[in-house]
Formats: sequence, C-alpha cells, structure tokens
Amino acid sequence: QVQLVESGGGSVQAGGSLTLSCAASGFSYARSCMAWVRQAPGKAREAVATINKVAMRWYLDSTKGRFTISQDNAKSTLYLQMDNLKPEDTAMYYCAARTTFCGGTYFLTNPDKANYWGRGTQVTVSS
Repeated sequence: QVQLVESGGGSVQAGGSLTLSCAASGFSYARSCMAWVRQAPGKAREAVATINKVAMRWYLDSTKGRFTISQDNAKSTLYLQMDNLKPEDTAMYYCAARTTFCGGTYFLTNPDKANYWGRGTQVTVSS
C-alpha cells in the first residue's frame, strides 16, 4: 500500500521558516521523482520544487533562493526547507511522487502527472 505522509506544516509570521517532511512507503522511492506541490484556496495547484533520483532539483521561480528540497533515500523521506516565508506562500502543501518519466522540468510543470499523493499539510504565513 502506497503512503505519503506529510508533516511539519504550521503557522508562522512573514520572514519565518518551516521544514516539511514526507515519509514515503509502498513504492520504489529511490527510482521515483518527488515533488512538493501546493494549492491555495481558489488557485491552481503548482509544484514548488522537484527532485529526481539523482538529486537534481528544480524550483518554481518564486521559491528559488528561499526553498530547498532534499531527500534521504535510506529513509524514503522527502524534505522541504522553507525560509523567508511570505504570505503568498500560504497553501496546503502536498508531497507527490512520479514513478515514470519525469526528466528535466517535466514534473515541475506537470504536477498533475503524479502517480501518488499525500494528504497535505497546511502552511499559513501571516504578515
């Protein structure tokens, strides 16, 4: 049974930091591309960062320099370090996995092509 379980969300003031974690199980994590995808109320879903099986990373322009995606393959765990948070970062953040083709920025630009999704963790940034 595939599981993606996010944790680490919360409420912070602008300029603050949060670290999200996603514990994965039930599929070949080391062979998959992983992503953090967010959705704010009334807005489209967007991938904020992706990482592939050789740890190449891609970021949404608005998160470059502030967010860092990383993973621990031994623990099948994905992370997202978020610094200098802004009110516009407020959203539900989901962990997503794609087990098929995800070369380059494909997963970043097509987050809906994920094979598996977590239930999400809420991030709220106040001004």
